[in-house]
Amino acid sequence: MHVSESIIARTWEFGETDLLVSFFTADRGRLKGVAKGARKSSRRFANCLDSFCLTRLEYERKSGRDLYFLHSGKLIHGFPGLRTDFHALSLASYMVELAETLFPLGVAEPRMFTLLKNAFSALAGDMKKEQLRVFFEAKALALGGYGINFERCCDCGRSYAGEGRAVFKQKKGGIACLKCEKESARLPGLDPDAARELDQIQTTPLDDAQWATLTDTMMDEMKKVLRLHLRYSLGKELKTARYLA
Repeated sequence: MHVSESIIARTWEFGETDLLVSFFTADRGRLKGVAKGARKSSRRFANCLDSFCLTRLEYERKSGRDLYFLHSGKLIHGFPGLRTDFHALSLASYMVELAETLFPLGVAEPRMFTLLKNAFSALAGDMKKEQLRVFFEAKALALGGYGINFERCCDCGRSYAGEGRAVFKQKKGGIACLKCEKESARLPGLDPDAARELDQIQTTPLDDAQWATLTDTMMDEMKKVLRLHLRYSLGKELKTARYLA
């Protein structure tokens, strides 16, 4: 029997009375399990299987299968503020889809679990959603092995000392100096402050105070880079992205 703090990603009707549940755990990654009778009786799963809830689940693996049997659940946090705002709910769905894409079933990454939990808390609070999306995308990509390399020019290899603009090259997942590449719509640029902050975001915990240093220009540059980086790294556009402004 396993007991884990779990983030409910999504649920599906399964048979006449059961639910099929996709959930994230810190120690075992994303899993799928069957909650027997959850649609008929809520006694064992009282208000704890809604999407995006933080829940303590008791579960065990069904013999010879990747499917788990969910014995019971207890709600830890429902993030109610997240559910009263369509934009917050849309961004939460996007975050879950990105996490699912980066981490297949059974691939554990405790930092991704913590990032999701902290992001949902921030969504239910006062943190600006546009800024939170930038943070989450940069951090999640880095955790999934797609961090942007800001150390040196990806063409000539010269170290980037944070002086002068840098050009993002999506095919190489890094930056190039202006001697090697020119800025364009396909190859967006970053000023030194934006490059430094984006590099820091990839490796630091969620912190509201960090956003106080970001100007609108820096945010615009980061967003352009991350959109291109996401599309190229994942090889597709996430379905939930269409619901975001």
